[in-house]
Amino acid sequence: MATHILINGQGLLADFVYDQLSDNFIVKHQSILEEIPEDTKLALVLHDAWFPSVHQAAEERFGSACIPWIRGFASFGEGIIGPLKRPDTPGCSRCADIRRIIAGADSREMWEFQMKMKVEASSWQDAWVSRTGLSQMANLICSEVQKFFQGIPSNLEERIFITNLKTLTNSSHLFLPDPSCPICSHLPDDTAERAQIKLTSRPKISVDDYRCRSIDEFKAVLAKDYLDERTGIMNGKVQDFTLPFADVLVNMPLFGADEGVAGRSHSYEMSEQTAILEGLERYCGIMPRGKRTVVHNSYRQLENDALNPIGVGLHEIEQYEKPDFPFKPFHPDRLMNWVWGYSFLTERPILVPELLAYYSLGYGEGFVYETSNGCALGSSLEEAVFHGIMEVVERDSFLLTWYAQLPLPRLNLQSTGDNELQLMVDRFHEVTEYDLYFYNSTMEHKLPSVFGVAKNRGSKGLNLICAAAANPDPISAVKSTIYELAGTMATQDKKLKENRQKYEGMLRDPFAVRTMEDHGLLYGLSEAEERLNFLLDDNRPLRTFAEEFKQPQVNIDLKDDLQDILQKFQQLNLEVIVVDQTTPITRRNGLFCVKVLIPGMLPMTFGHHLTRVKGLKRVLKVPMELGFTKAPLTYDQLNPNPHPFP
Repeated sequence: MATHILINGQGLLADFVYDQLSDNFIVKHQSILEEIPEDTKLALVLHDAWFPSVHQAAEERFGSACIPWIRGFASFGEGIIGPLKRPDTPGCSRCADIRRIIAGADSREMWEFQMKMKVEASSWQDAWVSRTGLSQMANLICSEVQKFFQGIPSNLEERIFITNLKTLTNSSHLFLPDPSCPICSHLPDDTAERAQIKLTSRPKISVDDYRCRSIDEFKAVLAKDYLDERTGIMNGKVQDFTLPFADVLVNMPLFGADEGVAGRSHSYEMSEQTAILEGLERYCGIMPRGKRTVVHNSYRQLENDALNPIGVGLHEIEQYEKPDFPFKPFHPDRLMNWVWGYSFLTERPILVPELLAYYSLGYGEGFVYETSNGCALGSSLEEAVFHGIMEVVERDSFLLTWYAQLPLPRLNLQSTGDNELQLMVDRFHEVTEYDLYFYNSTMEHKLPSVFGVAKNRGSKGLNLICAAAANPDPISAVKSTIYELAGTMATQDKKLKENRQKYEGMLRDPFAVRTMEDHGLLYGLSEAEERLNFLLDDNRPLRTFAEEFKQPQVNIDLKDDLQDILQKFQQLNLEVIVVDQTTPITRRNGLFCVKVLIPGMLPMTFGHHLTRVKGLKRVLKVPMELGFTKAPLTYDQLNPNPHPFP
């Protein structure tokens, strides 16, 4: 047979594979430093230990020679086989290692170990390696080689095998190519042309559902592609059976930390899918993974094409002057990275500071604290933009209510005539010891928003929990808020009980509120309830939904809904800017992610020392426009207390 296989490496694994394959193939066993034979059809890089530097060299050599290759090695009691790396396709050995390390325990230490292994020529051996374990690995490798030459799809395409060398059990794990990989990724440059957005017709599931594809359509791919305990973008899930509704928490591992993302609905299956989608949204928003940032300049040099950062709200001068403050005042001559977004107000691409478009950036060259505010995932760009706007509106309405202490109209939930909502309210009341209070927090743009408060009837647990939502259908906004309220209570009760003295200190010192969790737990104290008296006052009459809200516009196309909303903002001269955060890992399943910025609207911040209100004059003017005050407010009149958004 004229087929040629090249084996690079040394040790028992390489010897076992060579012995098996030599009966049916022409196999050459040599050092990776030797010249590649011209007739090589497949390369195998095999060692009894982990040598990342050798794998990187193999990527370069076999990639340039257009030769597919498979690796096998032992590492910390496990045998790793794969992936099958084909020329000019993403998903290399580095991508597999990144996913495996991040999803595993001690990710930062493991990454540092890999970096050390790259620079040190070590001959270390794995303590758990045995002839039996390596023999089993050899059998798996030879089976995949047979499939390769028979034209049968390989089990190592975007996958690795993991063999437990102590128990000899095997498992297969999908890994997704790292969009930022320096070896196999080829991201396009971020350009003004790529930022252009032309809205396209997107028929909705139904007139009162602002999605274009049912979540059921994603059932087959969400867990399969994104949830894997060893190599997944998300690597674990927990179902909470103590809450009023089906609550699933999915873990998204990051270097040195884990981040939980939750899904809440009436079924655990749907909640799991929702949580995975939420995790994908976070993944896309952390850093640029869909386009390569190429603009690095100052605002002064770019101002004709760039967003003026002052318009997004800054921190107070006193905050910047504190010695431990992590951000520096904005200066128009400071160099920084910029990414391209699209302005629907001016209908042209616009440059946005990268640290505003991706929320984990900013320390070092940053001038403000930015969160995931305005990030949204959708089955189309239009859907993602729509829901990104809704999140900006939700947070802005909540914060404006808080800072201006607006005595919002209280809503009568029984007036909706919606059976599902009434059942949710009844269940919430019976299963928990909380009463629900809802208020119409719609601002001058007329996009329905609600402010929800759950108030404890008992003596144990958080006293008050707050949440909010925005949706053209206010009943849908209320349902979303109830899910959020229900998802907060049980997880925080124990923390409040164990750290009560800490949160009592925050009553006296607002700047001790440093994290998202602090905001919610502070208002778990009954002593903090008086701060919400402006809202909780029971003397105001209940208002029906018919009195407070107009019927939403009936459209069968989400494009029409989105254009109606954009027109409202244009009339108020509020600029809607969209940065496309879509990455290859979401695009593979038709999922798009965006960051929506609306300069002038209040951005959500966590940590009272990171409040961003300065320069945002809407918070001063809108209360008068809505009839709550007779004159514009001053900054000194704004609520000085930390907000209660959990």
